Amino acid sequence: MSQIARNLEEVQARLTAAARRGGRDPAAVKLVAVSKTVDVGRIQEALAAGQKIFGENYLQEARTKIAALGAGPSWHFIGHLQTNKARAAVELFQLIHSVDRLHLAQALEKAAARLDKVQEILVQVNLAGEASKSGAPPEAVPELYRAIAGLPHLRVVGLMTMPPWFDDPEVVRPYFRALRELRDRLRQLDLGPLPELSMGMSGDFEAAVEEGATLVRVGTAIFGQR
Repeated sequence: MSQIARNLEEVQARLTAAARRGGRDPAAVKLVAVSKTVDVGRIQEALAAGQKIFGENYLQEARTKIAALGAGPSWHFIGHLQTNKARAAVELFQLIHSVDRLHLAQALEKAAARLDKVQEILVQVNLAGEASKSGAPPEAVPELYRAIAGLPHLRVVGLMTMPPWFDDPEVVRPYFRALRELRDRLRQLDLGPLPELSMGMSGDFEAAVEEGATLVRVGTAIFGQR
């Protein structure tokens, strides 16, 4: 067994245990292996070990990998997306995690219409108001979601956040809880089921799963330090 396969086995075991601690079905949580800067050979090792979803931050890098590895894996875009790259993102990715403004959503809608595709997206939320990070402020999310919901070639399936970084996952936990509570408020406004919550990374994904994450974005714990 390769080191990547062993790492995946350990991460999956931790994910399963966290789900059970939270009273959840482990099958409801999907592992996104963050493969930015990871070469094709190491991604193939993860594929051989059963990993199915990969997250990329950079379009040109992702294009090369997707061309090499084909349509077998599910590819998610998890980085900041510029509007002039909307068409490429729609061409390449099954799910875009980082839609944080209406102008970007409109560019994705135009691209998806040209490709006759309904593009699934997540609305990225900046819960801490960090200037260094993308994301809509939580108070703006209901209006943004309503506007995007009127675009026929986009489907909002949930929310994503990147909370501040702390050594202690317990310090991050309130941000995960806040995203789940925001999703629940949107449901009460009859704004759709929004089944997906993308939150949690290598250092804190267990707390995220306990708080309701359905997609965890794990890179270092699988592929090692970049």
